[in-house]
Amino acid sequence: MKLSVCIPVFNFDVRELVFELKREIKEQNINAEIILIDDASNHQFKTINNEIISEVNNFIFLEKNIGRSKIRNLFLDYTKGDYLLFLDCDGKIIKPDFLSIYIEYLKNNTKTDVLYGGRIVAKTLLNKKYILRWKFATERENLPVFKRREKPYLSFQTNNFIIKKDIFAKVQFDPEFENYGYEDLLFAMDLKSENVTIDHIDNPIFNNDLETNEAYLKKVEESVESLAKMLKKHSLRPKISEIKLVSAYNFILKTYSNTFFLLLFSLIENTLKKNLLSDNPNLRNLDFYKLGLLFRKMK
Repeated sequence: MKLSVCIPVFNFDVRELVFELKREIKEQNINAEIILIDDASNHQFKTINNEIISEVNNFIFLEKNIGRSKIRNLFLDYTKGDYLLFLDCDGKIIKPDFLSIYIEYLKNNTKTDVLYGGRIVAKTLLNKKYILRWKFATERENLPVFKRREKPYLSFQTNNFIIKKDIFAKVQFDPEFENYGYEDLLFAMDLKSENVTIDHIDNPIFNNDLETNEAYLKKVEESVESLAKMLKKHSLRPKISEIKLVSAYNFILKTYSNTFFLLLFSLIENTLKKNLLSDNPNLRNLDFYKLGLLFRKMK
């Protein structure tokens, strides 16, 4: 079994991640390759990451940014492994046997097509300017493995997962969605529609790059834009109907209260944003804010 480690890179110093992967591959004599594709990063990050060109099997630098979905699909053209391990460039490996855990599981579970290992963040936060992203991660995203297994598709993320190459050749990321937001859940639902099972284990990556409250709120707005674009494609609506935000949107539509909801949102939008950018953000306010943005973008 050969493993291809696939790392899309954008404006991040990926040297530490690569060196840690190289260490385990060498020490454990793992049959693996490391492939990086840079999605038109800024010059300073290209210069920094140039140092590891000789440390990886292939490092492709794109001249034009192609987005989160297309760049992942592009790894099919450069990988030779039976399995592809996708890692985000801002991840940090915290287990010395990280690759070995995956390989051992796959050897013992040969029918596994897709495997998600999870993600964690710091248990305590030293700077409140990152609290919104940190709070969302700790309370909503980074679930223990037993919780993830209850809803294996909705709990899937793209920061740390393995997929059989032949499965990925059949089910790829939708290239229409280039920006941040919900492309991982759409991919999971595409897998579900093809009866591809997602397994979950406890083999997390540490999220090494929390955004400030302001930066994360902008990414939230971008993600809602992506979700609205998906909803406007009627063929995708059944696939994403399980997403909580979509369920809430559909419920309000069915009760014919969307006009009232939009009016209410316009009245309290600034109050919601003020709370979300504060030192003590309420995630229910974030839910309401997302839903208001979704209705506005769907008008």
